[in-house]
Amino acid sequence: ATAKTQVSAINNQLGEDVGISVENATDAVKESSDVILLKKDLNVLAEGVIEGRKAFANMSKYIKITASSNFGNICAVVVAGILLPFFPMTSIQLLLLNLLYDILCFVLPWDKVDEEMLHKPLEWSGKRLRGFITFFGPLSSVFDLITFAFLYFLLCPWITGGSFKALSIAEQQHFITCFQTGWFLESMWTQVLILQLLRTKKVPFIQSMPGKPVVVVTIIGIVLFTLLPYTALGEMLGLCAMPLIYYAFLISVVILYLLLVSFAKYVYIGKTNNLV
Repeated sequence: ATAKTQVSAINNQLGEDVGISVENATDAVKESSDVILLKKDLNVLAEGVIEGRKAFANMSKYIKITASSNFGNICAVVVAGILLPFFPMTSIQLLLLNLLYDILCFVLPWDKVDEEMLHKPLEWSGKRLRGFITFFGPLSSVFDLITFAFLYFLLCPWITGGSFKALSIAEQQHFITCFQTGWFLESMWTQVLILQLLRTKKVPFIQSMPGKPVVVVTIIGIVLFTLLPYTALGEMLGLCAMPLIYYAFLISVVILYLLLVSFAKYVYIGKTNNLV
């Protein structure tokens, strides 16, 4: 009776009837079965369902957050390409930034999943993905454009001693290097931290702690990439040391961005009753 109850519960979780056999069953029975048990315990089926839901939830996080972040960055790059007399970031810097983000996403399979997300199967919806991208993507574009304006009109002229067009060739190159470093750091901070914010419907680090590998990689990545402009490797990559006033701006922008996204997340969940 207990075994029948377990099988019935598993079928309810899966949403359909599932054929189950044991390892020493006949070949005909095993071929017609959906699941073959390698040990005498029906609980492994329920555990497998839970692990599958965890994997699907983490996969959905990666796709939705990455797609919305890339959409926002692309919009910002297009605007910058039209308005600026130089590229806002070099190709090698973009690749390096994507490498850090991909490494962080690589550990997402070890991230924790909120308990309520495991109670029923999650559904994949292209329409929901499109809505997520168009809702959250433009938010990052707004802060990218604010960073562009601060760097081009205020910080870089202050560092180099004049507006871009009034500078010599060498001074213009220094202007460009400072600008690209500034956006590199702002993009890195916002992309990494937004992953932590949108990985859960709850308040991150307070109501929902991420997995330890995710926390470790996040901290190491932020520290190493923030220090990169002060190294010889950073100089080779076209980065330069930034003044303290820039970091005051960076922290302010990141805090405002996270607050806005937190409010947007609250609104989005209220409208869709879902995040991932």
